[in-house]
Amino acid sequence: MKLSFAAYSNPGNFVRIAAKLLPWLWGSTVFAFALGLFGAFSAPPDYQQGETVRIMYIHVPAAWTAMLAYAVMAVSALGSLVWRHPLADASQKAAAPLGATFTFICLVTGSLWGKPMWGTYWVWDARLTSVLVLFLIYLGLIGLWQTIEDPSRAARAVSIMTLVGFINIPIVKFSVDWWNTLHQPASVFRMEGSAIAEPMLWPLIVMALAYTLLFVTLHVMAVRNEIIRRRIRRLSIALVAAGEPGIVCILPAEAMS
Repeated sequence: MKLSFAAYSNPGNFVRIAAKLLPWLWGSTVFAFALGLFGAFSAPPDYQQGETVRIMYIHVPAAWTAMLAYAVMAVSALGSLVWRHPLADASQKAAAPLGATFTFICLVTGSLWGKPMWGTYWVWDARLTSVLVLFLIYLGLIGLWQTIEDPSRAARAVSIMTLVGFINIPIVKFSVDWWNTLHQPASVFRMEGSAIAEPMLWPLIVMALAYTLLFVTLHVMAVRNEIIRRRIRRLSIALVAAGEPGIVCILPAEAMS
């Protein structure tokens, strides 16, 4: 089992496995989005919110995926600090822009949803503010990656900041329970069962799956590209050290693994 994990976590093997998985991941993502959007447009309007409720099928999965991306970064940060694994470094670097994008979608769609419901695009309530903080943390992590040139030093600094910032994730999740906010409480996963009617619930679940598949697909692609980028960087440094700075080496992924 240990040998198997080591084999699959090898960056070279990851590049080869990713090339085989990506067509299946893209196909599954497209199918899930097609099914989820069909259900979202076929679902009945809400008796209070009317057609505006359809923003839910974009906003809620984006919020879930934004937190999922940060959880992936936190696990990868542990892998970087404890095991110093290069694949963990690539994973957390690849996840940061994706997490920031999903958080941005969450904020924008939430504002569009809030205008007809609350009469304003933005209120400084606990849920909205904590999600904005999450977005700023993502931007800070991306900036830190760009600031430190050495990848290993950057990975250690980002890992520490990622783990410190993880305290915001339970605040995002439970803010509506801990404080009196305008944002509605949890409606899907509750001890007493979902508060959403079944014709509206299943498209939401499918869209959440579609968003998750999209994140996984883009993350696998980004990790693969980061591995290749680091190998090109090492080759360039080696060529410069050998006195051949003018040579540009472009190799296919299979040749670099």
